Amino acid sequence: MLINDRDQARNFFFQVWNKMQLRQPLEPMEAIIAGVIDEHPEYHLYLEKPASSLEKEFTPEQGKTNPFLHMGMHIALKEQQATDRPAGIAAVYQSLLVKYGNTHDVEHSMMECLAETLWLANRDNRMPDEQKYLQCLQRLK
Repeated sequence: MLINDRDQARNFFFQVWNKMQLRQPLEPMEAIIAGVIDEHPEYHLYLEKPASSLEKEFTPEQGKTNPFLHMGMHIALKEQQATDRPAGIAAVYQSLLVKYGNTHDVEHSMMECLAETLWLANRDNRMPDEQKYLQCLQRLK
């Protein structure tokens, strides 16, 4: 799910939510997103109100997690594991699955490494450092 525009990404979540409510068939990527949405009932209130949620800011000062960023990171981790990109992440994911016992907890454990990698890349205006990312993930095992 490569969408660089915040509003487009949020609208995609709203569209999937709407299809879920109407019990409409989902495309493969939509099914992945629906699974992540199902795992996060605490965020359903944002999906139920697209008009107010589209422009809502979620800042660290508010003490609230950005639900769209959080769910997006779950999706990114699922895609990384499925494609083994960066190379070796699927093996890390599987070893963490043995440790934690479920994919949701595995992904939560991996999120800090992903967030740090993306933050550094953004700060330095460069591509994410896949090797440092994998090293961070290896330390979780």
